[in-house]
Amino acid sequence: MSIALKALAYESLTEKVIAAAIEVHKSLGPGFLESIYENSLVIELQKREIEVKNQVEIPVLYNNIEVGKHRIDLLIEDKIIVELKAVKNIEDVHFAIVKSYLRAFGLEHGLILNFAKTTLEIKRVIAKK
Repeated sequence: MSIALKALAYESLTEKVIAAAIEVHKSLGPGFLESIYENSLVIELQKREIEVKNQVEIPVLYNNIEVGKHRIDLLIEDKIIVELKAVKNIEDVHFAIVKSYLRAFGLEHGLILNFAKTTLEIKRVIAKK
């Protein structure tokens, strides 16, 4: 399946998540810590009846041995990983991190949402399986 087709796989769900994030951003504006946006977005997603888990722990493996754990910000309906940022600019390293999370979870779809800008910055991340 091509990257373009993969991007469309959860288009409706992705748009609902983005709409909820825009609502949070419109209400709070930029300037808060990521945890404030995370807590607010969880409330907004639940209000919209979208299944969301926050701070989901993921084991990190090296040679099939667990060497630690990491937490992802949000997992939407066990399909989309959402990484929340409150940074000046989204950088390549943020994409690499989300791709690592997607590989670890066996998923293909991620979003990076940056609340630090005057307009919510939204980046989609599609990983190859």
